[in-house]
Amino acid sequence: MAATPAWPPDSTPRLFVETPLSHGALVPIGGGQAHYLAGVMRLKVGDPVLLFDDATGEWLATASEVRKRDLTLTVGDRLRAREAVPDLWLCAAPIKKGRIDWVAEKACELGVDRLVPVLTQRTIVDRLNLDRLRAHMIEAAEQCGRTALPSLAEPVKLAALLADWPADRALFFADESGGVPAAAAMRARPGPAAIVIGPEGGFTPAEREAIRTCPAAVGITLGPRILRAETAAAAATALWMAAAGDW
Repeated sequence: MAATPAWPPDSTPRLFVETPLSHGALVPIGGGQAHYLAGVMRLKVGDPVLLFDDATGEWLATASEVRKRDLTLTVGDRLRAREAVPDLWLCAAPIKKGRIDWVAEKACELGVDRLVPVLTQRTIVDRLNLDRLRAHMIEAAEQCGRTALPSLAEPVKLAALLADWPADRALFFADESGGVPAAAAMRARPGPAAIVIGPEGGFTPAEREAIRTCPAAVGITLGPRILRAETAAAAATALWMAAAGDW
């Protein structure tokens, strides 16, 4: 059935799949996704499912086979193309489990193009589960209607990040010692950008100085209150999106 204002219904489940999507393609679903569709959503043959693959956009599919542990979806019409993603990287120091998951989730919801875990001197997380972070971003994309997933970089040390910094990408960093009001700085520097956020203890004085020596760096302030690392990441991202016209 072609999409109409009343179809598919608002309750239609929405999933990210690795399978490339095209009209008429058969998409096998297993594991946790199969349990969700068949066991939780009680999907029956003929029921609709929204699919996206981070490449071709969002498609309307229907259940063609439903079994106890797996099912098959048949892809129908494409509903919309892959979204144009604002060119923003979020470079965030890993923080405690749960909080870094929240950062990954909100980065996806807010429209970030790339999440880069940055290792600093005060970073206290020595292991980062990238599969778990990606799973949180996928779940966020399924829920918020994104058709593109943020890319997830391997953790990188701050010095290495700065050494390879592209000259045409503005680097806004939340500077605890003060800086330009974030909204004004971001409006003044349109184009490709990144935001770098330190860990719970903030950047060391030597790290702040190293960031300042990067020609693309702009120190910003996020207001008069001291923000937790995860709050600063979300606040700075929201300000950039507003300045870029994404909101």
